[in-house]
Amino acid sequence: MTRFTVYFSGHVQGVGFRYTTRNVAQGFRVAGYVRNLEDGRVEVVAEGEEAELKAFIDAVCETMSGYVKSHTIDRGAASGEVGAGESGALTIGDGA
Repeated sequence: MTRFTVYFSGHVQGVGFRYTTRNVAQGFRVAGYVRNLEDGRVEVVAEGEEAELKAFIDAVCETMSGYVKSHTIDRGAASGEVGAGESGALTIGDGA
């Protein structure tokens, strides 16, 4: 299992980005959370199999292409604290 921490920048707050990301996640075997950051970015932390995570992030980028200017991915080992492997279990966290 792998953990991706993804930071999206662009016009990603106030446009339904977190809710759309949660809805996209329902089609993938990933678990984690999505939240707004004070600096205007959105953070997605997701755990699952690497290929599934890549497909999920690609789907988010495609769905929100008009709003995402760029994104960066930090990869690490999954901790299991976000319920890795649960299908589409992405929660919306508090944020800016």
